Amino acid sequence: MIAEKSPTANYIIERISRTAAKVGFINNLTLSKALSFIETQGLPTNKHEDYKYFNTDLILKKEFKNIEQIFIELKDIDQYKLEDTITLVVLNGHYSEALSDKIVLKGVQICAFADLETETTTLISSIADVETDVFVALNTAFCGNGFYLKIEKHTQLQIPIHILNISSASSEAFVNSRNLIEIESGAAATIIEQQVIVGGKIFSNFLSEKLLRNNSRLLSYTIQDEGDSGFSINTNQVKLEADAHYDNSTFTLSGAAVRNNHNVVLAGMNGEAHLNGLFISHGNQLIDNHTLMDHTVPLCQSNELYKGIINDKSTGVFNGKIFVRKDAQKTNAYQSSKNILLSDEATINTKPQLEIYADDVKCSHGTSTGKIDENAMFYLKARGIGNETAKKILLGSFAQEIVDKVEVESLKERIEKQLNLI
Repeated sequence: MIAEKSPTANYIIERISRTAAKVGFINNLTLSKALSFIETQGLPTNKHEDYKYFNTDLILKKEFKNIEQIFIELKDIDQYKLEDTITLVVLNGHYSEALSDKIVLKGVQICAFADLETETTTLISSIADVETDVFVALNTAFCGNGFYLKIEKHTQLQIPIHILNISSASSEAFVNSRNLIEIESGAAATIIEQQVIVGGKIFSNFLSEKLLRNNSRLLSYTIQDEGDSGFSINTNQVKLEADAHYDNSTFTLSGAAVRNNHNVVLAGMNGEAHLNGLFISHGNQLIDNHTLMDHTVPLCQSNELYKGIINDKSTGVFNGKIFVRKDAQKTNAYQSSKNILLSDEATINTKPQLEIYADDVKCSHGTSTGKIDENAMFYLKARGIGNETAKKILLGSFAQEIVDKVEVESLKERIEKQLNLI
């Protein structure tokens, strides 16, 4: 569907079209496709079905542009680091070797895009098609010097890798961060991707391509904590080969407007994917989660569980699609969205979808939305527990199911502390 171009969108497209893309690690054909797609599609408005709640035209009325960044030192990132992890730092879209921990682990390779060999650069944009979403195209055309991370064959990485994406500017800025992660055959790793903002209002357009080779495993966590001045679109494009296992939990802790596109292609038999999400919104926040489980071959499994706690005048969105192609027999897929509204003015929009072209499958979806259980509140208050404490206990119990999926203890403790519910 072609998005309607608004005056704001036309202005932004005209401005970026005058900017020379300086990403030599993107091949010319892909770059040309990305620029053409941006020109023809335009930026989506709220009349575009996929972005009906996340109005990029309204958000981008301010001129987000790349400007001089705030200087960041090693001591500035100490507050974000996690114990017993390796930290990689991406500053305004550029991999910073100086701010990152030195990797000396056998079986782990890390390299900035600009330093990649030609053979490896062909992987960039091989998973995320530039002609599927204008923000993928924007990132492809104007991304910074991100990095390629490879876990080599049969490497069982025991220490988690913490990728810290920092956006820093003195006023409005537009940042395009990107990475490419490859887990080779028989390898396993735990990766934490965190997004934070230092300074002014920033629009972050983040893209991660993840390739899981045969019989590999990736346990990943996405931590979004961009404060009240952060606006972001975050795309995870994941491809699983045979017998691969992918498990992600996304925690949206803050952000004025956050859009998550999590797309998983199960391209090899016996692949398995799990997506979990938890967000707590307040004020006028918008948290917009879109997922796609694309079952292309037989004998694969997927499971999704997203939970939202929506307060004040904030808005939550869950739009999840399970797509089962004609040849994907013996598919087992489940999807669930559960939400609690804490205010009469809070809003949740859920749209679970099944599109099935195979006849021997087990697929289901469900959604539930309500307020705090009054009977449970009465039970706790009758035992001398105050109203606010009782409320906190019940909300903590609701969130705990997702929090308990975190296997990195230092990360779990930090999430619990920031949620202030448990």
